[in-house]
Amino acid sequence: MRIFRRLVPTTLLTLTLGLLVAPSSAQAAPTALTASNFRLSASSYNSLIAELDDRLPNVSVSTVIDNANRVASTCSPSVSNRLAAFCWNSGDNNTTEWYPQGITTTADAYEAGQYEGETVILVSWYDSADDGINKGVRVSFVDWSNPSSPRYRHVLLVEPYRTSSGQPSFRSVNIHAGGIFWYGYYLYVVDTWNGLRVFDMRHIWRVSTGNENIIGRQSDGSYHAFNYLYVLPQALRYTQSTQGGYSEFRFSFVSLDRTSTPDSIIVGEYGNPGTGTRLLRFGIDYTNRMLRTDSSGYARGTEAYRVDFTSMQGATSINGRYLVSTSDGSSNAGDLIAWRPGSSPRYYNDSLGIGPEDVSYWASRDQLWSLTEYPGRRSVYAIRASAF
Repeated sequence: MRIFRRLVPTTLLTLTLGLLVAPSSAQAAPTALTASNFRLSASSYNSLIAELDDRLPNVSVSTVIDNANRVASTCSPSVSNRLAAFCWNSGDNNTTEWYPQGITTTADAYEAGQYEGETVILVSWYDSADDGINKGVRVSFVDWSNPSSPRYRHVLLVEPYRTSSGQPSFRSVNIHAGGIFWYGYYLYVVDTWNGLRVFDMRHIWRVSTGNENIIGRQSDGSYHAFNYLYVLPQALRYTQSTQGGYSEFRFSFVSLDRTSTPDSIIVGEYGNPGTGTRLLRFGIDYTNRMLRTDSSGYARGTEAYRVDFTSMQGATSINGRYLVSTSDGSSNAGDLIAWRPGSSPRYYNDSLGIGPEDVSYWASRDQLWSLTEYPGRRSVYAIRASAF
């Protein structure tokens, strides 16, 4: 984006909504690809979840919210058309162990905007393993019922497996978790070079605490999760494959589109300088919360575009129009791209925070949610979607 701005004469830029907006002729329209060549296949549901249900207390999302143990604060990040925002407590704001990435809300889970009567924002974090232990991915459950006083709790994502002695256990989920979306009782998380992992909100387990260095079943029969009180298990996964000579897809981020018919998801690729980066759409079925499949059992793309956007971090679609967040290094504000297939993209430069990540759309509030990742400068915010 910075390179583009230097090359375009300032007389070609127009002032709109208080932002410098690149004209639509700035870049040629993205190229359509054969969407059905991008495929995802689902695994079976993990049967070990039922066994672990018998060994561990199963709690609800409401229980997690009721037991929130951290307090966020209201804040005013420098973003355009801001509608809402909060900042993490000092420990989470400054840590170099965990980095926030993905975002979703109860408006994704259900159109009414609540889950089990709760109004919640979820944020995924990956562990940088700077302490020598990779704890995988945690998800912040943020109580958004009172935006002036948000509280939250971290829940660790885990993958059930059977030990060599035949016991059901679980391990950390060591992925980047660059994007997430909540759909009914499932939480979908991108797995960069593999596809998607799916976690079941109907099975949140309370485990033993007191040791930050162990996970899974221990010799005394107890279960631990690096001192986290709650864990959310992986229920199944989607594995990618491609046809037609296309290269494998990089699942960098994901979002839900409730404005399409049927509902659908948008996935995209991070790349710098971004040559060849793509956006895909897949249909999703509200009756079983799974991706829609054809007679061969594959979920196939329904839209696919080569967009060549630099440093894409998140994208969603609203009534057929894409909104894409892009980053611009650790010192510059991020940009938002608005684009409708068949036209050229429009750039809203410096409209996002420094280090923007995933996005999620809350339709009834006209809110596009996003977040920033850099230590000491982290925030979570909603901007007015219709302003772009």
